[in-house]
Amino acid sequence: MCGIAGIFERGRDNRELMQKMLDIIAHRGPDNSSVFSTGNFTLGHRRLSIIDLVSGDQPIFNEDKTLAIIFNGEIYNFLELKKTLIERGHNFKTNSDTEVIIHGYEEYGKNIFAKLNGIFAFAILDIPKGELILVRDHFGIKPLHYYFSNNILIFASEQKAILFHEKVERKINYSALHMQLNLRYNQGDETLFEKIRRLPPASYLIFNGENIRIEKYWKLQPQINTNLKEADAIDGINFYIKQAVKRQLISDVPVGVYLSGGMDSSTIVQKMNELGVENVNTFTLGFNEPTDEFPDAALIAKMFDTNHQSYSLEFEPLKYLPEVIWHAEEPKINLLQGFNMSKFVHPHVKVILGGLGGDELFAGYDIHKFIYPLNSFYKHIPRFVANIGALKSKLIFNLHSFTNTMSLDEYRRGLQMLASIGDIEKYYLILRNAWDYDDGFYKSVYHRNFLNDALKLEKCKTKFDVLFKDAKKTPALDSILYAELNSKMVNDYLLVEDRMSMAHSVEERVPFLDLDLVNFAFSIPSGMKMKNGQTKYLFRKAMEGKLPAKILNKKKWGFTVNPYLQFKKDLKSVAENILTKEYIEQHGIFNYNYIQQILNHKPNPRLRWHYNYLWIVLGFAIWEKMFISTNNFANKDFDIKEYIN
Repeated sequence: MCGIAGIFERGRDNRELMQKMLDIIAHRGPDNSSVFSTGNFTLGHRRLSIIDLVSGDQPIFNEDKTLAIIFNGEIYNFLELKKTLIERGHNFKTNSDTEVIIHGYEEYGKNIFAKLNGIFAFAILDIPKGELILVRDHFGIKPLHYYFSNNILIFASEQKAILFHEKVERKINYSALHMQLNLRYNQGDETLFEKIRRLPPASYLIFNGENIRIEKYWKLQPQINTNLKEADAIDGINFYIKQAVKRQLISDVPVGVYLSGGMDSSTIVQKMNELGVENVNTFTLGFNEPTDEFPDAALIAKMFDTNHQSYSLEFEPLKYLPEVIWHAEEPKINLLQGFNMSKFVHPHVKVILGGLGGDELFAGYDIHKFIYPLNSFYKHIPRFVANIGALKSKLIFNLHSFTNTMSLDEYRRGLQMLASIGDIEKYYLILRNAWDYDDGFYKSVYHRNFLNDALKLEKCKTKFDVLFKDAKKTPALDSILYAELNSKMVNDYLLVEDRMSMAHSVEERVPFLDLDLVNFAFSIPSGMKMKNGQTKYLFRKAMEGKLPAKILNKKKWGFTVNPYLQFKKDLKSVAENILTKEYIEQHGIFNYNYIQQILNHKPNPRLRWHYNYLWIVLGFAIWEKMFISTNNFANKDFDIKEYIN
């Protein structure tokens, strides 16, 4: 696991600049740093040694040194690929998985990308041709950002490295900000910085010295097996999860498990036990809240005799907010837990397995309960029903706006969601907190001077149209699971997992996103995954007798803070100090009166959306000062007092 960076710029020596870029992402690879320059290209690499600790430094070259690669990630099937490549006459100088990619590219060309099973972002430079190829893994588990303008190409694992080039202007991308305010993440390839983009998952970028071209090398295409028997599905679940865990244990350093006490992480520990892994290290984090899962995690740790440790967040966690935003490079509400968890495990292990992905594969979220009752019926609802629903939705919003009662907002969203029956995309997005279907809501959220510009911003719906284009042909829950994996999973959960683990030089792996497991899971009809309104019905059946009944039957909470409880801890006080009237009016983006309404309202669990909105605006204020109006990102100034206005 590493950090990579590169520059193409004609007639300039960029080695010194590259070293600065590598220094700012040193946390991604503290074990070694290297810079390679040839012609107009400069490549940089930071190394976190996981496999081949002795000879795995980069760049790595092919036999005649016409190809060079810098690589971030792990290839779990590299030994199988290496065996085939040796049989075809390739000579290896290292024991690293990186060298398999470069020889695989020689042998198969771009077809090698789809053959890789792992987590990866890498750059291959064809030195004689002057051609650069950037590649990102199937599900976007590892990040890769790029800037291309005026024939300058810059790429890096993190955006802050790109900002060091003086020709990269630090400007706010308001379209991305609008998306953040709706979804709490950015869907698509945009970032909060103008002209800095993310390479999409399962894609490669080709740069020929003049232009860039982006193409897909793989796409998830669910093949639902309607003849699948429940017993066969259960056998398949156990087989593919066990295979995934076995693959992802490959390492030359100790491996641990994030054990939440839920089904997914408990299953990983159970499969490690089946595989005969001894002295498993498990770690649990709590939030000083009633939903902490310490007893459940301890139950699993005792059952499988792991080396278990637990840690509880401090009562004022927001003091770390500037630091976590520096690592995430965007304002998010779910950063603190992962940041503190990786800080906790860093002294003990370099590699950690997490349970992310199980809910998306096997229908584990509470929102799936809202979709399930209409699962097969949804695709038969006429379009005119959705049009009538849209009128009702607008009426509901107007009535709520007239009463101006914040605590009723949750009911209003529920009614609007129901009024959207017949339009699964809208139904889902409202369920996922999107508000920009209501033009009237812009007046609440945005400053009067920014309102006209805000109304011209791209609606978040447009980013999801492609994910729901076949919604009328498939059951609703199948459509949602597909959309979730290609949206929130990639651009929210995986972004957080990568940034917060690498903040403390810990490599996090996600067995549930093993390529074979994902393909199998998406062959199971959604009607088997949920039954009688029970989430993860099939997965629970698969783990019967393997995990305690208490774990199988527990209510899902999720690895996240409660926004209502956080508001009562320190969210309110920090927001009052940073989101002052002077600051808000000076920047002219947000509506200060609306922020004040939230802050002054008596704390109420039904204001969850408002508290999350407040968290995003607070995070944006810190991000803006850190990355746009000052150079705090380069100075690494993480004192929360520096951001109080």
